[in-house]
Order: sequence, then structure tokens, then C-alpha cells
Amino acid sequence: MTQLDEICYLSAAALGRRYAKGELSPVDVAEQHLARLEALEPALNAFQLVDREGALAAAREAAGRWERGEARGPLDGVPVTIKDNVDMKGWPTRNGSTTSKATPVAEDAPVVARLREEGAVFLGKTTTPEFAWKGITDSQLKGFTRNPWALDRSPGGSSGGAAAALAAGIGTLAYGNDGGGSIRIPSAFCGLFGIKPTFGRVPHHPVEGVFATVSAGGPLARHVADAALALQVMARPDRRDWYALPQPPEDWLAELRPRLRGLRFAYAPNLGEVEPDQDIRACLEQTIARLREAGATVEEVGPVIRPLPPVFQDFWMASFAHLLRGVPRERWDELDPNFRDVAERGLAVSAEQVVAGEVARARLHRHFAELHARHDLLLTPTTPHAAPPVETLYHSPAYDRWRDGVAYTLPFNLTGQPAASIFCGVTGSGLPVGLQIAGPKYGERLILEASLGIEALQQEDTPHPRLMAKLEELVG
Repeated sequence: MTQLDEICYLSAAALGRRYAKGELSPVDVAEQHLARLEALEPALNAFQLVDREGALAAAREAAGRWERGEARGPLDGVPVTIKDNVDMKGWPTRNGSTTSKATPVAEDAPVVARLREEGAVFLGKTTTPEFAWKGITDSQLKGFTRNPWALDRSPGGSSGGAAAALAAGIGTLAYGNDGGGSIRIPSAFCGLFGIKPTFGRVPHHPVEGVFATVSAGGPLARHVADAALALQVMARPDRRDWYALPQPPEDWLAELRPRLRGLRFAYAPNLGEVEPDQDIRACLEQTIARLREAGATVEEVGPVIRPLPPVFQDFWMASFAHLLRGVPRERWDELDPNFRDVAERGLAVSAEQVVAGEVARARLHRHFAELHARHDLLLTPTTPHAAPPVETLYHSPAYDRWRDGVAYTLPFNLTGQPAASIFCGVTGSGLPVGLQIAGPKYGERLILEASLGIEALQQEDTPHPRLMAKLEELVG
């Protein structure tokens, strides 16, 4: 890896140390990330828009603060990307759809405002499937986003552009959101760490409809410690979010330490009665063995819950029907056909059926609360399979949403619990595998400390040698 590559893969903490010593400038770092973006974007198609001028202007301001000893915090001058279903003042929010407005929005979403206050350098907005509806990333607006581990594979979704760029060394951190697995699935497919915090932990605006109570925003990162730094900033309050939790103490994520010894893990490789592929399970079993060697207690607990579709199918379709109602009827032909099919079926879902889904969510939460009375954390696969081919038709007989997509991730959107995905190895074909770590409500600190412990056990280079080889081919 060249010195320039190394700059793009430095952690946020490492950047801060070098900025403070005057060894690196935020301007130099921004320029290297933008150069890498320019070189790799034709292959990845991970950005909806790139803000080169804005990034360099922010980097120059950050450089001045570091030179004066007035840095705003550990993210000052750190390159960040934002998913394109999140408002950034002066840029359009396209939501992966040709039916969206191409006019700039008037104000920043809460998380963008907090990161901007911290001095983050925004490289641009990353791709998402139409209305973030699926666990792979392609759209009528932008086409296919590709996985840097293998260009014929999807990076997952719906934060697929965020994950593809970050894995490729573009940006130090990425912001995504997760209504069914949209942070964790792409993190698993791209060999990253991503955490969906407790519902309401990270304020968001605007938000409405059924998705308002299942979606949570959070960071994707190459290092667990970077995700913790970002989450500390992202969770700061914003009065615009009616659902937001009370502001946590300023030190709620301070002095995190790797923690495994003495923890009680439940392990459910077939959560919800969905079986993972053999090579996925093999990677997980290796990590489970290391956890036990490190002093953790790990108990295999079976499927834990029943399959989700019989109870939550109507609830899911109704959420997309709400989005469909916001699209002018004469433009429905522009929509992703599979999204439109699900959304149109949702138009017939009654209020009673939606309420039944809400009742089932409460019941599901009680079920997991009972599990966490006996176990600190729950381990599952993040996905049943490694990254699928990029042309995969989502929610089709070949790749069913419930069986192949969100089987392990969606339960924790429905309950509002925090959950993360961490890299735990590669398949025989060289694709990354993710381990999901779910905790009780408000249990982000415990998840992060366990993740730090697991990260230390892996002892993998960043980037992984297999990924580095692929990237070297792309940049020549």
C-alpha cells in the first residue's frame, strides 16, 4: 500500500494526532480522498453527487483551526460521506428516485448539522436504492452501485454507496440509516463495522409515516473506535425530531475498552428459523470459538423467534404505500417495478392490519427483553449469504426479502434495539462475512465494547489483503 493509500485508510483518531502535530493537513487529506474518489467512482458508482469545492473549503477552515490550536473535536477535518436520503443544505435529496425533486433543500438534517458543527469535511452524497426500499443498491436514477471486493457483486443496501465508498478508502466515516438492515447489511457485504443505535438515539428530520418508528441513523466505519467517535457526535440533540431520546450524558461513550471476559452471549445462527449458508456459519463458528477462549460465555439458543412474514408482511407493505402516495400518479411508471408492486399491494392494507403490526412489535420486544435478562448480548449472522450478484432482482423468488435479505436484521428495527455488524472473516470465494451483535435498548456502549474485543481478536489488516488486491487492480 502506497503512502497516499495509507492516508485514505487512517482512522479518525490517527488523523487527529497527525493534524495536532502538524504532520498532515486536512487539505492534503481531503485532496487524497477526492483523488481516490475520482479514480474509483467510475467502477463503483457509489456517489449521487460529489462536492469537491465544498470539501476543500471545509478542509481549509479545519486546517486553520488545527494550526491555531482551536480544533472543534476529534472529527474536525475528517472526511465523511452522507447517504442521499438525508438533507444537506444547498443540495437536492434525490432518494434514489427520478420522481424526486432536483432542487436544493433549505436546511441540514440534524446529523449533518451536528457533523458540520464538529468540522467534518463532506465529500458528497452516496447512492441509495429508490426510497431506500431494499437491501441492495441500484436505482432508475443512478444505476448499479458495485462492491469493491468484487465488482460483479452488490455492496448491499440501502446504504450501499456509503459502504462501497468507505471500503474502497473514500471517506474516513460514512453516515447511513437503517429501517430493516440498511447499515448492517452493507457493512457485512463490504467488510466494515456499522451500528444501528437504539431508535431515537440519533435525531432525524424530516421523517414521517410507518418508517418513522423503525428507522435509525448511525455510522459505518472501518474501525469500531471511529464509529464510537461519530456516534457521540451524531447523538447530540435536535429539537426538530419528535421521536428523539433525551440527550445522553456527554461522557456516555467515554473511555471505551475492549470487553469480552465475563460477558454472557446468546448465539442464534438460525434466528427466525432462517439458516445461513455453510461458509457464513463456518466464519461465525471460528469467531465464537475465539470468544470462548477469551473468557466469554456463549450459549447457542436456537431460533429464538418465529418467522417474521406472517405477522409483519402487511406492516411492511403499508409503509411503502405511504411513500407511494407521495409520488404523483402520473409518474408511477418511473418507479422500480418491484417497489411499485409492493407499495401498490400496501394500498389495500387496513388500519386494523397496521395496528396489528404495532401490537406484534411490542410482543417481539418483550420476547427479546426476556432473552436479555439472561444474556448480555445476542450474536447472529448479519446476513444468510455473502454479497449477491449486482444484478440480483430483490424480493423475487430467487432473492426473497424475508428469507435472503433482512431475516436477521429487521427484528431489531421492529423492537428499536441497538445492533451492529462487524467483519468476522471471508468466504472461500473471498467475500466478507458479518457477525451481528444485538443488545438491549440503550445498550450501545456494551455493543461497542464487545465489538472492540472482537475486532482485537480478528487481528486483520485494514484494508484486508483480498480487498487491497482488488483495489490495486482498479487504480492500476
